[in-house]
Amino acid sequence: MPTRRQFTSQLAGVAALTALPLRYAYSQSSIQLARILVGFPPGGATDTVARRLAEKMRGGYANTVVVENKPGAAMQISISTLKDSAPDGNTLLLSPTAPFSIYPFTYRKLPYAMEDVAPVSSVCSFAFGFAVGPAVPASVRGIKDYIAWCKANPGKANFGSPAAGSTPHLLGILLSKLSGTELTHVGYRGDAPGLQDLMGGQVSAYSSTVGSFLPHLKSGRLRLIAVSGKSRNTFVPDVPTFREQGYPINATESFGLFLPGRTPQNIVRRAAAYLQPVLAQADVVSALGDVGMTAKSSTPQELADLIKADTEEWRRLIKTVGFTADS
Repeated sequence: MPTRRQFTSQLAGVAALTALPLRYAYSQSSIQLARILVGFPPGGATDTVARRLAEKMRGGYANTVVVENKPGAAMQISISTLKDSAPDGNTLLLSPTAPFSIYPFTYRKLPYAMEDVAPVSSVCSFAFGFAVGPAVPASVRGIKDYIAWCKANPGKANFGSPAAGSTPHLLGILLSKLSGTELTHVGYRGDAPGLQDLMGGQVSAYSSTVGSFLPHLKSGRLRLIAVSGKSRNTFVPDVPTFREQGYPINATESFGLFLPGRTPQNIVRRAAAYLQPVLAQADVVSALGDVGMTAKSSTPQELADLIKADTEEWRRLIKTVGFTADS
């Protein structure tokens, strides 16, 4: 039987262990290699966020953390990969919430359902913007100017987005509906070709995330004329919201981190607990800000509740605009 002194010493040891930083605690984890799946090509905003998270999780959450890009099919490939992965904490997915809150209404059939993923934590939130390029006269400085120009030039009244059925596409349709103006959609495979055509004058306007426009604003080759959200965006405070200009387009979106749907809750909670201090670090906040995103962590339940609320809101909006999977 241990003496009183030995017992006190043992208690002190336990207390010291439980007080260890989270990073050290995870270094004792059995996870040797973890991967973060991304449904977009390397170089984009999502890939940038994923690589910063991998850097912060490496040596802590797992000994090695890599980013695995699986682009295509509106993220269906990456989500299906997560769905089929072992529920052991080794495979995560970084994804916008749209594939779970919007795509069920904009795609006729999806190879996944919400129960196939386990929400872990929000990572960041972001707003959307609407920009015009050289195909539109320099006198067009706001949404009302653009709509007036479109009505006077119906053959040029078009807008691009990074994908058919995406949030930016739906926001453009909503603008068309609210303004009573026929705006023809031009879908692209990502922002790179779409922004190139905008700045080259092949399309008159483009709808995407605010962060997608930030690197090009100083060049003067495009003009951001509206942002979504209930208030002005901190990254482009001089740009008025759709709401200020008479169009109640408030939609914002979040990125979240997900595990396979069958993952035990203790593993989900551990992953969420690890991310919270990571997303509060100044360099992470700054890196996300560079791509127009605001760092924001959550509990697994808070992320699940957010997706549920967004789903109901988009159900209403999609019914309003009359969008169908065949649109």
